[in-house]
Amino acid sequence: MRPALLLLASLLCATHTFAAGSGERSIAELQQELAKGRTSSAALVREFTSRIDAIDRRGPQLKSVLALNPRAMEQARQLDRERNEKGPRGPLHGIPILLKDNIESLDPLPTTAGSLALIDNVTGRDAPVVASLRAAGAVILGKTNLSEWANFRSTPSISGWSAVGGLTKNPHVLDRSACGSSSGSAVAVAAGLAMASVGTETDGSIVCPAAMNGIVGLKPTLGLLSGERIVPIAHSQDAPGPMTRSVADAALMLAAMVDSQEACRARESRCRVSDYVAATTVTSLAGKRIGVLRFRKGRWPRIEVTYDQALAHLRDAGATLIEVELPDEDPIESAEGVVFITEFRVDLNRYLATTAPAVKVRDLAQLIQFNRTNPRELALFGQELFERSEAAAEQDPAVYREALAASKRLATEGLDGLLRGQKLDFLVAPTAGAAWRIDLVNGDHFPGSFSTFAAVAGYPHLTVPMGTVRQLPIGISFIGSPWAEAELLAAGAVFERRARVRVMPGFVESVD
Repeated sequence: MRPALLLLASLLCATHTFAAGSGERSIAELQQELAKGRTSSAALVREFTSRIDAIDRRGPQLKSVLALNPRAMEQARQLDRERNEKGPRGPLHGIPILLKDNIESLDPLPTTAGSLALIDNVTGRDAPVVASLRAAGAVILGKTNLSEWANFRSTPSISGWSAVGGLTKNPHVLDRSACGSSSGSAVAVAAGLAMASVGTETDGSIVCPAAMNGIVGLKPTLGLLSGERIVPIAHSQDAPGPMTRSVADAALMLAAMVDSQEACRARESRCRVSDYVAATTVTSLAGKRIGVLRFRKGRWPRIEVTYDQALAHLRDAGATLIEVELPDEDPIESAEGVVFITEFRVDLNRYLATTAPAVKVRDLAQLIQFNRTNPRELALFGQELFERSEAAAEQDPAVYREALAASKRLATEGLDGLLRGQKLDFLVAPTAGAAWRIDLVNGDHFPGSFSTFAAVAGYPHLTVPMGTVRQLPIGISFIGSPWAEAELLAAGAVFERRARVRVMPGFVESVD
């Protein structure tokens, strides 16, 4: 090979090397170290802060962490004192975590949704899921970058980009998308910048970035977790959820985030809270009937091979696999779009009315005008979804009601037709295709996913690392009936222990 070509090849395959540190241990393992006095919560905050500086600010410059909490060290030291005096509150005591920056916390940090319009939105209040995590002893280390407005501003958007935080990179291959909208939450966990994070999903925003960054992500049943004090897209689908490096850690996070059976039933009368942590100790899938979903044959041959290997692990664990198909999702997506456009204006206006007094934008119309007068906001793509949502104020209310009813009915019938109709315990599928190359001109080249049915129906959806295609992580999805989080976590844990395919990021510049 000629010297010039050798140089090019070496540049394309260049990697950054960083020690894993505490970022590759489990929460349970860290708790053992804390209990034995081998480390402290304050030491963990120092370690993760240093790692964020080395990897996120410098080095590969992932840009996943939007802001560090200036009170994190104070919180950690207080929790260390409490541990010494009273013992730990539970398995999250002193564990540093990150929050997606559309989730409020009472710390002196703005909740921006990635927008310059909310740069002064320091609310001084916790979202209920954050209050629950704080009560469990978690240290709020900071906020993560996201696709601005949770990827609801423009159709040709760029996942992982916000005017506040810039562009978040995939830590496995730096010129590939981190997906979104919980981009920073996924990247930070994958890169070992915190033990866990909280993301949000309306349709795919937890499971897609989790899969493409090689971590675990859980979008819970709608209503299991409170969505209050989170910048909204659409209340009929918005849901927060945990993002972690292991299924066991996801279970610990979920258990802490659930406020109570009573509070959950106040949101949704059918709510069922389970022992999520105990579920991850299951070792067999004997007797389980699993519906197997697939992308169109031949679409991604390499993913098909990896998926078949994953199915073999489930079969070897004792499960019976049944090939099934979901109905066409195009009618669901069409109705879902109407729901989003309609609910966004109403939900956002309600939220903006409660923001900090320093926030000058108080409704969607003012936000649209703010963006028009701030070049940084519209530098890469527009705001046509905002404009359509504002125009929907003139829409016949029946259009929304019919779209909401149709989307829920089609998604629910599609899933229940398989789960109940064929007596299946849950469904599995490839979560999505592999990460695409970042394109700042044309926007995302989204390869498709299996998120929509579960997102619209409000059913739980867990993704677990399934392997890699040319160093790009891909995930396997576990989709179940409402309130079946424990069953999905059990299955995910069994698969995870058998497959052992999660890989640490290599921070490779490119694979092309």
